[in-house]
Amino acid sequence: MSVKRIRIFALGGNEISPVDIKDKDGSSISVDIPMQWQRTAETCKEIANIIEEFPEDSFLIIHGNGPQVGNILLRAEHSLDILPPLPLDICGADSQGAIGYMIGQLLNNELRARNIERGVDTIVTQVVVDRNDPNFKDPTKFIGPAFTKEEAFERKEKAGWIVKLYKKDSQGNEIWRRVVPSPQPIDVVEIDLVQSALEKGIIPITVGGGGIPVIEVEANKEGVYKCNYNIDFRSDKNPKIFTGVEAVIDKDLASALIGTLLRQRYKKCGEDIEVILTIFTAEDGAKLNYQLPDEKDLRLATVEELKRYFKEGHFPPGSMGPKIKAIINFMENGGERAYISLTTKYKQTIKGEAGTTVVK
Repeated sequence: MSVKRIRIFALGGNEISPVDIKDKDGSSISVDIPMQWQRTAETCKEIANIIEEFPEDSFLIIHGNGPQVGNILLRAEHSLDILPPLPLDICGADSQGAIGYMIGQLLNNELRARNIERGVDTIVTQVVVDRNDPNFKDPTKFIGPAFTKEEAFERKEKAGWIVKLYKKDSQGNEIWRRVVPSPQPIDVVEIDLVQSALEKGIIPITVGGGGIPVIEVEANKEGVYKCNYNIDFRSDKNPKIFTGVEAVIDKDLASALIGTLLRQRYKKCGEDIEVILTIFTAEDGAKLNYQLPDEKDLRLATVEELKRYFKEGHFPPGSMGPKIKAIINFMENGGERAYISLTTKYKQTIKGEAGTTVVK
């Protein structure tokens, strides 16, 4: 299959796991596996609609994994008496496989039901980070369940966690959580497989949850590459050897990176290809003065305008901020166009009638 345009879809957590579900009394409902399957099925129907609308285009799907990794960590927390703790790279790999399975099966079924011959495949993907990234020294990413200050410091003492104050509840009680590094992604180990899938007409699900965080291992003087768990490799061929690290990579930054890498690869081969990044969220695009009386939809923006709004503080760090940063990175590295949209309003968004469109 000739690749001329790649549409990258970065799915937010709401596209896999419904949020703010409450019972008849207004209490929050824990989202179970059937509810996640049902929500993912709805999302896959919307994606299939887009694939049907643009049959000549190639597609690449990326998903978040925050709630799922949180659940994995919570189960591990309750099992410490009988099972060892789980490192974050394994948690990321577990969630990539599980969510990729859900999306892959449901989207494959939806396409087959419509007689659309496009395969979907999950690539469990490692994403390279710099061992010297400053976020390793000052972690900023909150993960896992909430604790009191006493509980948090108990885990700090026993498990070596880094903990920080998350916020105060409505009664003024402090809520503490674990924080882990969130370094910048710099490369994708399986990029060859992703490109090969695209060229075969397959829709790859990749860098899920931002990818499994790994660092490149440097050889010692004897040519030995020392990896985790006392596993060594010896070579005089200077290969790229990787090992996992305790970190979480931002899914949107990884989406921007893989778009940039693919564009660079095709351009290097002299192929003219258009790469479009779409970040799907629970909001109808980005907003200026978010949740203030003068809130305004940002329907169209140039990269320079977006950078100015970002500096002015319009996009909160815990919500729209990372998505805006990812789009700025993508566009400044040669991206042609980017969108922030709801899956249900994608077609309106590309017409400028909904969502946010970012242009050069």
